[in-house]
Parts: sequence; structure tokens; C-alpha cells
Amino acid sequence: MSTPAEFYNSLPPISKAYGTLCLLTTAAYQLGILSPESIALFYPFVVSRFQVWRLLTNFFFLGKFSINFGIRLLMIARYGVQLERGPFDKRTADFLWMMMFGAFSLLALSAIPPLWSPFLGISLVFMLLYVWSREFPDAQINIYGLVTLKAFYLPWVMLSLDVIFGSPLMPDLLGIVAGHLYYFLTVLHPLAGGKNILKTPNWVHRVVARWAIRSPAFSSARPNDTTAGVAFRGRSYRLNR
Repeated sequence: MSTPAEFYNSLPPISKAYGTLCLLTTAAYQLGILSPESIALFYPFVVSRFQVWRLLTNFFFLGKFSINFGIRLLMIARYGVQLERGPFDKRTADFLWMMMFGAFSLLALSAIPPLWSPFLGISLVFMLLYVWSREFPDAQINIYGLVTLKAFYLPWVMLSLDVIFGSPLMPDLLGIVAGHLYYFLTVLHPLAGGKNILKTPNWVHRVVARWAIRSPAFSSARPNDTTAGVAFRGRSYRLNR
């Protein structure tokens, strides 16, 4: 069996980086080093005080150390990693762009006062879960050893469980909306004959390429690929950029 260090080093780069940032942020909060108020998404502070870092840092806080925090971190480690190793294999730039699009979508939705949330990390994790459920719709998932269901229904089951156990509905729902928007624009719409209007920008490929030079974790990434792959209900497709 591999050691924890070997397991960590084997993780794909984007999921590993995001999960690590979430863990470090919560650890800093628990140790009293970081105040959540300093990284929360407060649009008046972004606009009037130019605290633009809040647009990014709010995605790294998943709450204090708890069972819920552990579940969210495991969702990144499982569903994010399976996406990055599966449908997004050798497409690191495309996976990064998916995460960025999800973040942009959630920021836009959160700008609507009734939908505002100070932290969008849980929503971003739920976006990953939703995209995973569409890429692996027939995978069998066991929920707490009580019921087995297809992965296609997992986001809605997790949302229902969160509501039952007293967690807010809105963060999960926003993540599902952002995930469906991404999946519709990159898979469903092109398969219906439409144009892929959400292809990964060249500057994202360049960022990944530069990072790849400095990090062996990107050894499997090919940011200069000229085609993007998508999977729909277990079948693979290739879309020209």
C-alpha cells in the first residue's frame, strides 16, 4: 500500500492544489491565524475598498473542521480527481478552465442579493460533483451503506441530505446550476449541433504550460492539444477547437 505522501503526490495537479488550499485555509482558521471575515465575499468591500482578493479567497473556505468539512474535502479527492483522471485526462488546461468558469458563474449568481453567500467553496465542490455525475451517470453509488443509486442522482440526494441535517440549501443549489450550465455549453449544446462557445482560452493553456515546466505533477498534461474531448453517458466524443 502507498504511504499518505505517495498518495498525495499521485493526485492530479488541479484537484490537489484546490483541496490543499481548502485544507490550509481551514487549518489557519482553526489555529486563529486567519479570520474568515478577511477572505469572505463582500462585494461592497471589493468595489469601495478594492479588496479584490475576496473574489478568489472565498472559494477556499469550506467551514471549520467537522464531518461536513471532511465530506467536502473527500468530494474533491474523489469526484474532482476522477474527473481530472478520466474525461479530462491529459486536458489539465480544460479542467482548470472548467473550475474557473464555475467560479465566474458562482460570482455572477452571488451578485444577486437573494443568492449571495459569503463563501462559495461548497458551491464549487457541488459543481464538481454535478459534472462528475453527468460524466459517469451509470456509476453505482452507495449512500452510507443504506441505499445504492446511480451517480446521475447523487447531487440531488446530497442536497436533500444537507437540508435534512440543517445545512443551507442555496450553496448546493448554486453549485448544481453552475455545473449544469457548464455541461450544457460544453457537451449537450455541441452534441445537438451547436457551436462550442466555451472552449478553453489560449492564455489558460499558456499558464498550464508554464506551470508544467516547473512542476513534474503536470507530466501527463498536454496543454497544446488541438482538440477537446467530452464524454456523454459513457461515450467519448472529440470536438474541434
